[in-house]
Formats: sequence, structure tokens, C-alpha cells
Amino acid sequence: MTGDMSEKDALRRQLLAARALLTSSDVQKAAAVLAGIALNLPELRRAWTVAAYVSIGSEPGTRALLDALRERGVRVLLPVLLADNDLDWAVYEGAERLVRARRGLLEPAGPRLGVDAVLEADTVLLPGLAVDARGMRLGRGGGSYDRVLARIVRSGLDPALVVLLYANEVVERVPEEPHDHPVHAVVTPEVTLRFRA
Repeated sequence: MTGDMSEKDALRRQLLAARALLTSSDVQKAAAVLAGIALNLPELRRAWTVAAYVSIGSEPGTRALLDALRERGVRVLLPVLLADNDLDWAVYEGAERLVRARRGLLEPAGPRLGVDAVLEADTVLLPGLAVDARGMRLGRGGGSYDRVLARIVRSGLDPALVVLLYANEVVERVPEEPHDHPVHAVVTPEVTLRFRA
């Protein structure tokens, strides 16, 4: 294991332990604030298509945001985890059309659009555990979103990459590997930070 990998694993454990201490009330309150802030971000106000995800457990909540975007007429794409950890995509058709999937995830029940559907997004909401002052994101380590980001880079497209986090998850430094890509913005209930002009 490389030094960066062990540093990443240690930081993941620390941040997941902090999330485990959150009550469902804490998570719900933060989700409501995050939805209100995120809906007013220029990156989401201008978007016709947003690739997002359904938050689970103590992740910063996305469900109210997904519904609000859909009500606004935005096409929301949600990931479908494939056997090789890559992500297929399907359109979000409402909470009643989400189904339980592997790893406790919730996925859309509708037709699959293929792994390249994410390239249609104007904005991509990425799950994460931390973002640092350079915009480097720490994920859970499964590599699914590394593949998504590599696909976006290869395409030459430049959608806004946004991460929703809790305030303590904006850290001084995230250990970085060659395949890591910075994000453009992070939103917490307390602050929004941007990493490009």
C-alpha cells in the first residue's frame, strides 16, 4: 500500500466515524439547508441535465434536492452500480421509482442509458467524504467515480463538478493520486467554495 493510500484510508475512517455520530435529525436539517443552497448555485440554476446520486445513511442528503430539481424541469440522471463498479445511468422519476440495490444503494427503476450518459450532464454532483483547499475530492475508495471523471476528461467536456459535504469535511489536504481530478465547487451548510474562476 502506498503512503497516499494509507493516508486516504486513515482520513476515510476518521470522516466516516464522525458521520456515524450524526443523528437522523442532524442529517435531515443539513439536507434541507444543502438543498436550499444548492438550488441557488449558478451551476444548478443553468443546468438542463444534472447527474446526481441518492444519499444513503448519514451522507449529506440529496433527496430533497433531487425532487426540487425534477420539479424545476431539470433532467436528473442517477447512477446504477454495475458488477465491475462502473456506473450506468437512468433518469430519476421520483422517489417511488427508486429500488434497493447492492451495497444498500437506491437506484432508479427505469431504462438504463449506458455509462456515457453522464456526458450529457451540465453539472455532476459527486459523492465524497472530503474536499481540500485545492478542490481535490476524497471518495469512498471504490473507484466508480474515478471512472466517471476519467470518462468526462477523455470526452473533452467540462461540466461543473460539485460535492455536497458537512463543514468538517472541508480539510486542509486530501492525499492525491495521479488519477484524481479536482472538483469545481463544494457546498456545506455553512459555506460554498469554488476552485476555478
